[in-house]
Amino acid sequence: MQVSDRFHLWQGLSRRVQDIASAHRGCLAAALPPVSETDPEPIEKTAENTAADARAGRHARRLFETVHALTRTGRSHSSVARELGLDRRTVRNYARARTWQEVMRRPPRKPSTLDPYLDYLQQRWDEGQHSAKILHEELRTKGYLGHYQRMKMAVAPLRRGLPLDEPRERPPSPREVARWITTHPGRRSPHINDRLPRLLDHCPELRHTHDLVRRFASMLDNHDATPLPGWLDDLANSGLAPLAGLARALREDRHAVAQGITTPYNSGVNEGRITDVKLQKRLMAGRASVPLLRHRVVLIAHLRRHYADRLTVPPR
Repeated sequence: MQVSDRFHLWQGLSRRVQDIASAHRGCLAAALPPVSETDPEPIEKTAENTAADARAGRHARRLFETVHALTRTGRSHSSVARELGLDRRTVRNYARARTWQEVMRRPPRKPSTLDPYLDYLQQRWDEGQHSAKILHEELRTKGYLGHYQRMKMAVAPLRRGLPLDEPRERPPSPREVARWITTHPGRRSPHINDRLPRLLDHCPELRHTHDLVRRFASMLDNHDATPLPGWLDDLANSGLAPLAGLARALREDRHAVAQGITTPYNSGVNEGRITDVKLQKRLMAGRASVPLLRHRVVLIAHLRRHYADRLTVPPR
């Protein structure tokens, strides 16, 4: 009996979803929340920021002109740094810049998995909860999967009386969108549940892809291959080349695919054995003979079966 492995079936479908997301990359920005222009910044804060930017700009411009005036005379960066009392790397950056505005540019902060929870952190801090450990536990219940140290660093500005960094969001990547679509709805984080519907409403192709993925997931969950022929027809007629190609490939092995959906068999045991062999090869290749390698492979297989049998024995 030929049985297609469920993991590889799902993996193949996920790759096609990523291909579709890549082909519709222009739609991915629709997942971002709309920018609200109705709440302007306070006048005092805006004025302070403008004044600070103006002072920094004047300083950068004067320093830029001074460095270029000195380096045009043929002096080295080290000599200019000693005269101005600056670090040599600072002088080098000013000397290489074509305009003083280039020196003022700051690289954007990289997006973080903590960004969707910054508002909640600020709210809990204002309510009096200042324990990083407790805040981390609360975020985990809301779907945050990041490390505790990242969250601890995020609340450090609050301890100094400074505001949290505002998240600078970027559109999701095709790989992220594919993961959103293939993740079970009950296991999606609030971040995904907020952005995925907005993206699907904007892109009909991705919405159609999402519906087809969920139909296949339902077949796997219910071990029911009855809807498989109709699902393959919908794949072929979807108008999406990656899904149409997948439909042709699955039709060639449709009996094995049906067995993979309905039977409990899978290649997980074989994949585990292959992993064991590769691990022993990496550990002992070049240092052990073939008989010793064979002995270690057989031994680890025996240990796996022994512990598996212990787990299946009912407790007394």
